Amino acid sequence: MTDEAMRPVAVLIDYQDWQQIEKILEAHQSQQKQEFNLNQYAGVIQLTQDPLEYQQQIRDE
Repeated sequence: MTDEAMRPVAVLIDYQDWQQIEKILEAHQSQQKQEFNLNQYAGVIQLTQDPLEYQQQIRDE
């Protein structure tokens, strides 16, 4: 479906196809939540300056 300027605004698909897409997306989202762990990045960056001091210095420039 398109609007007056012939830009696409919607896509019509069968309900069964929509259900399959929903299942795929749900599986993908649950997999991403399980794999994402911020602890793996702990200690990776070694800072030479306090982050708040650096921020203030950059803002003052």
